Amino acid sequence: MTYIITEPCVDLKDAACIDVCPVDCIYEGDDMMYINPDECIDCAACEPVCPVNAIFVEDAVPAEWEGYVKKNYDFDYSSVEPGRRE
Repeated sequence: MTYIITEPCVDLKDAACIDVCPVDCIYEGDDMMYINPDECIDCAACEPVCPVNAIFVEDAVPAEWEGYVKKNYDFDYSSVEPGRRE
């Protein structure tokens, strides 16, 4: 099970989650941060530091944000390096 970043992150892109991720599985996209489901080790370090409570374990994503599960899986992780873009 992976963690999913949802709507509250859109256009905010706070990097606190990146700073605590022990495996560098969080990527910055154009509109929000994304967690690579193939790299996430389910440590939950990112969840409590998110200032807008945008991160959920995949099977606990609120119904209104379920589309973000697919969005996290479909993000092109090969197009960017993990972490915050400068």
